[in-house]
This record gives sequence, C-alpha cells and structure tokens, in this order.
Amino acid sequence: MTRPALARRSLLTGGGAALSMALLGGCATGPVKVARAPAPKAPVLTLPSLRVSVDRITQITVCTRPFRPQGPRIERVRFGDKDMVHHYGHGGSGWSLSWGSASIATDLAMGTGAREIAVIGCGAIGLTTALQLQRAGARVTIYARDLPPATRSSLATGVWSPESRICLQQHATPEFKAQWAGMARISFDRYQTLLGLPGTPIEWIDTHNLFSNAPSVPDDRPAFAHGLTREMTPELRTPRVTYAAGNHPFGDREVLTTSGLMFNIAAYSDYLLSGFLSLGGRIEVREFHSAAELSALPQKTLVNCTGYGAKALFGDDTLVPVRGQLARMIPDGEVRYGLYFNQTSFVPRRDGWVFQVTGANEYYGFGIDDPTPDRAEAERAVTTIAGLFAGV
Repeated sequence: MTRPALARRSLLTGGGAALSMALLGGCATGPVKVARAPAPKAPVLTLPSLRVSVDRITQITVCTRPFRPQGPRIERVRFGDKDMVHHYGHGGSGWSLSWGSASIATDLAMGTGAREIAVIGCGAIGLTTALQLQRAGARVTIYARDLPPATRSSLATGVWSPESRICLQQHATPEFKAQWAGMARISFDRYQTLLGLPGTPIEWIDTHNLFSNAPSVPDDRPAFAHGLTREMTPELRTPRVTYAAGNHPFGDREVLTTSGLMFNIAAYSDYLLSGFLSLGGRIEVREFHSAAELSALPQKTLVNCTGYGAKALFGDDTLVPVRGQLARMIPDGEVRYGLYFNQTSFVPRRDGWVFQVTGANEYYGFGIDDPTPDRAEAERAVTTIAGLFAGV
C-alpha cells in the first residue's frame, strides 16, 4: 500500500529536480534578463501664453521705497510731553514684514500705558500697525495726508520679498538678524490666515526664473544684506524645481521655478482699511508740515509710520529713496504664474498685471526721488517679457 505513495513522491521529487536542472541549464546558456524600472521622467513645464503688448498698458506708476542703510527704525523716544514710536524705513520689504514689524511697534506703544494712540501715516506699515494696536486693546486714530490707493506703498510690486533692500550687509548684526527673523515668521504666519478670503488679497503663485547670459554689472558700493531667509528662516523657503532645456516653452535655457506669496494690493488695502474701521478706528485726513505740529494732537502716544515722508517731517537724512516703476496691464484670469528674465519681472496680480525693470543690481533706482513715469522703461519691461513668447 505504501509503494504507490512513495512512487508518487519520488516522481514529484524527480520532476522538481528535473525542473530545477532545466532552470539552471537555462541560466547556464545565457545572461539572466532582469526587468528594470523605467528611468524617472524629468519634469515638464507647460504654461498658457501671455497676451502682452505695449498697447495693452493701462497705467505707469512710480513708488519710492524708504531705504535706511542700518535697517528699519523701530524705537520709542520722548517727544516733548509725548511718547513717539518711530516705525519706518523698510526698503522694499514693507508689505512683507509689516505684521511682524507692527508687533514690535505695538509692544513699544502699549508699553507706555496709553490706550488712546495716534498713528501717523496710512500706508502698508501704518494700517497694519493700527490694526495690531486695536487687537492689543488700543483706541486708534490714523492721521494721514493720503489714503490708499494714493499712498506710496499702494504702488509697490506686491510680492513676498522680506529681504529686499532691508539693510546693508555691514549692518546685518546677529541682533538685527534675530529681529528680522522674528518679523518674517510673524508676517508669514499671518499671511497664511488671509489665503482664500473674498477678493483674494493674498495668494500663492509660481514664478519661473529664466536664466540668461546677460552679464552682471559690478558695483563697488556696499553690498545689501543677502541670504537672511536661507540662514535665519530656512523653514520659510519653498521647494524649487528646475526644468531642463526642452522641457519648457522658453528655448535652450534652464528654468528655476519657486513658489511665493503675491499681494493683490487693491483688495489687500481694502481688507486692512475695512478691518480698521470695523473695529472702531478713526481716520482724520491731515497734512503735517513739521514734526512740531504733532505736538497739538490730543493723544500722548504717537506712532510715526510716514515711510519716506519721515525724511522731511523728522529730518531723517539716513533715508534714501529707491525709485521703482511698474507698467500696469489688463489682467487675464487664466494666467497665474510670474516670470523673471533679463532683469525684468512680471507679476500676474488680479488688480492689474505688473511689469518692472529691476536692473542689473539692487542699486537700480537708488537715490532717485523722481515720480515721473518713464514710458521707454515701461515699454522695455513689456517687450522683454513679450519676447519670451515669440514663436511659441
């Protein structure tokens, strides 16, 4: 009775051995073919083309950035029988750092014990500081000659640029860097709470930086502070993607894509102004010709947010104007990306596309306090970007 089982087991064993030998024999007759995973595909960038031409320019605007070589002035001083908190001089970083900077100014102002506080100026810094003071429990009156959209900061480019002309490298001390990092983090966190609001005051966009062969222009003047985000707030750096030549619409160059915040300044200014008024804030349109005129204000604590205006009002000769011009254009809602090429930027703001010649280095526009629009520069900005789409 056992033999058939044994025979069957022997047969199975023998068959298995024969199969193994056959496989081994196959290995012996040639190389083993191993299936390989396909190589990862390089990223490919596809974009809708821009409708760009000089006849679509609707406006040319000029702003004056208030640059101080040593960085923003944020300090409290005695001013006759009053306390004065100076809060100005942010260079090209006013919108970007406004919430963090305002938190420092608010602490200084509230530290006087006053709860009736005057804010002088109604630009990006003034409005943000007024809101911060209200949230800290103060009753705030803004005194200003101009209201948005007539303020200088209403004419800014409108992108997250917390390092833009914030100070000279020689003044970037460890103490300054730590203060800057705190301002950047508070501001960045605050902007995350404004995403998705009606009117889209803040949104994320990708900006595509196109490498060109344009030579850099050397400058022997002191260097501006650079690398603060990389050194002090690396967590705020967004991912970057590089597209090789042929994998994007722009020819035989590399493209580096970064993500960043964009401010639709018309909607954002309206958000700030409406928020201030809804919390009981008051605005008095008033022009001051000298600092002495501020002594007549009823409030005992004042916050000076006059930006470049502090040069004339308070005699601050450390302030240097940095001229910046925008060519405004009819927006196209399908385009939600920015470009930078050949010293020219394009930002797809919903309140009007903006094109700007940025120059070969950060000294472009430095020391120029001239609000006269330059049509030739505006057309150069537009045609530079338009040229990227020739033949696309």
